[in-house]
Amino acid sequence: MDFRFQKEVRIPVLNVELKGDLIIPLKATAIIIFSHGSGSSRLSPRNQMVANYLQEKKFGTLLFDLLTEAEDSDYQNRFDIELLTKRLIAASEWLAEQPAAKDCRFGYFGASTGAASALKAAAYKEKIEAVVSRGGRPDLALSSLASVNAATLLIVGEMDHDVLQLNKEAYMQLNCEKKLEIIEGATHLFEEPGKMEKVSMLAASWFEKYLLTKNRKRTMVST
Repeated sequence: MDFRFQKEVRIPVLNVELKGDLIIPLKATAIIIFSHGSGSSRLSPRNQMVANYLQEKKFGTLLFDLLTEAEDSDYQNRFDIELLTKRLIAASEWLAEQPAAKDCRFGYFGASTGAASALKAAAYKEKIEAVVSRGGRPDLALSSLASVNAATLLIVGEMDHDVLQLNKEAYMQLNCEKKLEIIEGATHLFEEPGKMEKVSMLAASWFEKYLLTKNRKRTMVST
């Protein structure tokens, strides 16, 4: 595959720099920004799997560390949704200024607590047109859900009982185009054979529908 950009990047955010990996296929017209969960990083094998699949579908991807190594050593920072949201917004604004991302549309892929920061950031950033949450905690962004305009897909494992219930409750608070996908036989980390592949396909399909369609309709999508 040919790429117009494929490098490790440093994203300046106030007084720190965040490490990231930005990969943009030659013909990409949309870029997916990843927001990982607590205790994870841009090297998360599950998010890497999704990112690779999206790249094959001609999406650009930005995976970056929301916290520095020093910050990540403080356990409380991993659950500071406000801090993570500010970092995600700053990274999105940085990306929008990069020449390789010119004229691209943006989406978010959030996992676990990262889904909360993705939804809060989407409520703030109008440029974000689609969000996918994998095993996410949208309930941690409850006060912002009604303000999200981006088309939102919540993917949850059938066996992830507590998180599934939280997603169902959060789903009712969303006023945007939305869908709740429950993956049969999957637990929280989607470790069962074929489940992460299913997540990747669902995410790609959602982003294709809402980021690659020139004039998407503003209609509600239900389960």
